[in-house]
Amino acid sequence: MLRMSASPPPVVVLGAGLTGLAAAYHLRTPCLLAERESIVGGHARSRRRQGHTFDVTGHWLHLRDPRTRRLLADISPADAWVEVERRTSIFAHGARVPYPFQANLHGLPLEVVRECLVEFIAAREAAAVGAQGSPRTFAEFAEARFGRGIARHFFVPYNRKLWGAAFDRLDASWVDRYVPTPSVSQVVGGALGLPQEGLGYNARFLYPRAGGIDALPRGLSAAIEARAPGTIRRGCAAEEVDVRGRRVKLSGQADWQPYSALISTLPLPELVARIADVPAEVREAAAALRWIGWRYLDLASKRPAPADYHWVYVPSPALPFFRVGVYSNAVASMAPRGASSLYVELSDRAGPVDLAAIAEGLVEVGALAERGDIAFTDLREIEYAYVVFDDDHGPATALLHRWLASVGVRSCGRYGAWIYNSMEDSMIQGIEAAAWATTWSTAQAQGAGR
Repeated sequence: MLRMSASPPPVVVLGAGLTGLAAAYHLRTPCLLAERESIVGGHARSRRRQGHTFDVTGHWLHLRDPRTRRLLADISPADAWVEVERRTSIFAHGARVPYPFQANLHGLPLEVVRECLVEFIAAREAAAVGAQGSPRTFAEFAEARFGRGIARHFFVPYNRKLWGAAFDRLDASWVDRYVPTPSVSQVVGGALGLPQEGLGYNARFLYPRAGGIDALPRGLSAAIEARAPGTIRRGCAAEEVDVRGRRVKLSGQADWQPYSALISTLPLPELVARIADVPAEVREAAAALRWIGWRYLDLASKRPAPADYHWVYVPSPALPFFRVGVYSNAVASMAPRGASSLYVELSDRAGPVDLAAIAEGLVEVGALAERGDIAFTDLREIEYAYVVFDDDHGPATALLHRWLASVGVRSCGRYGAWIYNSMEDSMIQGIEAAAWATTWSTAQAQGAGR
């Protein structure tokens, strides 16, 4: 009698942020995508109130890879996205100068410009003769690359506000791609007032024409469900992972869910905490990981912002926020006509919010015309904002990923890989995880058949 072989278990993907959604979209084998929340998107989500739309702070989409451009075209109508040329500023010493600071010193107090230029040239001369050692900390990196003046007036105070207590632990391993390094000609030209435009990886970005970055995860989830209804299970958290038995316990399910391969986008420490019988050195590595959270405001203004920037960096310790963005300056549909929608990233991580001081600061940086323009605010918190790149980061993540790979788990995405990356990077990691899962599942099936 011919016996029918049982269907292989699905690839299980934990977390329906951009990485998990991109992985599920590119898998062509049975897949189960489990999401703890009732909506998909992770941090790439949007909230709406009284005609205003807010993302989880700035989520501007920068695409360079053909794979992500093709993905966006596949899941979106042709006119769904607009391309926007970045308008970004730095507010320092009472002046607003274009981004990046190091190439646009004109408009700052002359003594500040002079200090920044002299120290920048000194740093370049030291580098040319090999007088600099390898920078160990982020502060050392900024001084070595741009000189002590630019580091003192922008990079150190801004990043100290952003990173809080973790700033002094930061190493220099994560920053190169994200910090533009202008030439001497560009630095001098910017100090003289010659525009230095288009520097940096994010000179242009894409954004949904109708408003709200959640159009991206909604498009992905709709395409996944159209092809394989029931693939995405919302309100379904991963409670426990059995890597030896290749199964996962999901909330709301009476039985364990077997898997042929496991892709996890959970924060790396949370994934390890869900795995039983983890070697001691793996638990120690997970315990060594550090991260920061922060608070921000969704802020609705009754009038358009006086400044036309999309976001502004604020290094001054006297102001209670480190970055402010005006969504509606990029895409008008983010706010009702004649109004604006903003995000305000706060320096303080805890305690009462001084809305009066915030409003005064927003007027000072040009985000509000006057304090009374605020229609409403909503305080939000991000538990996992940035991972901390300290001395423990490299060795700990290397050990963790090596062990997870050995037991057939791919941990990816910003928090799964425990890195700093963009939305595009997250989707690329999902695409690559799908290819890995297909190869892994095939290899396991062939091994079981021998």
